[in-house]
Amino acid sequence: MSDTHLTADEQKRVAAEAALAHVRDGLKLGLGTGSTAAHFVHALGGMVRREGLDVVCVPTSQATAALARDVGLKLTTLDETPHLDLTVDGADEIGPHLTLIKGGGGALLREKIVAFASARMIVIADASKRVRHLGHFPLPVEVVPFGVRATGARILEAGKLFGCEGAISLRTDEYGEPFCTDGNNMIFDWALGEIPDPEGLGTYLARLPGVVEHGLFLGLAHEAIIGQADGRVETVRR
Repeated sequence: MSDTHLTADEQKRVAAEAALAHVRDGLKLGLGTGSTAAHFVHALGGMVRREGLDVVCVPTSQATAALARDVGLKLTTLDETPHLDLTVDGADEIGPHLTLIKGGGGALLREKIVAFASARMIVIADASKRVRHLGHFPLPVEVVPFGVRATGARILEAGKLFGCEGAISLRTDEYGEPFCTDGNNMIFDWALGEIPDPEGLGTYLARLPGVVEHGLFLGLAHEAIIGQADGRVETVRR
């Protein structure tokens, strides 16, 4: 029995490095946002330098774009490269059938656009992100600033239709000011505990005026690579 016991961050790094096995020369890649995705960006930069790979990348946030440039990756945009081969991103929760909650890093809109533009999406995570039911992590809902409180009330009403009740709070930054996404929107974090019908709730939220996007990523991920405390990785496929 192994005495290895990796921290959560080390598990993320192991998963990110394992995802490099899916990278080959000539790929058009989507790069996610957040601490786990950052591990992949660092690892990818090293791989490109060592092997001289010619890959182009679409970052899902300004932060990821800055990191990718720092490690020497070639960047493009979805306008220039509308069809991607692969996106590698993290997740805040990985539920049954590779349903996901994402958006803890505040980039859920761009992350979903990039994932949808990709032929495949691989999720990388530490073991704590694997859950039996989505909802323990607060569900991010990105909204336009106009009428934000009214939109929040409509979101709560929508939850009751799908057996979801919980506190909703407007995300703030480190200065206590409303958090602003790269698209100049705001985010509600919705503490639900459990989401009985992710598909129904996601479909309904997407129809609400004022809601730009929600953090339920359903039917987008093809594979999850999950780092374990003993140093192994678990691969889950849809």
